[in-house]
Amino acid sequence: MAEKEKDNEAWEIPDHVIHTLARCLLPEIQNYFESEEGKKEFEEWKKRQNRLLKWR
Repeated sequence: MAEKEKDNEAWEIPDHVIHTLARCLLPEIQNYFESEEGKKEFEEWKKRQNRLLKWR
């Protein structure tokens, strides 16, 4: 078990790296979801989610 925990520590990403990446990606994600293509895809995703929830 100790070896597995050591492997996880090697992959820990510092918070400042995550924040920097988020600052770069967020505007692009927002632009996509504000576009016609993004709005259409989001509506299709919501429909799929509703169908999945009805089967549960």
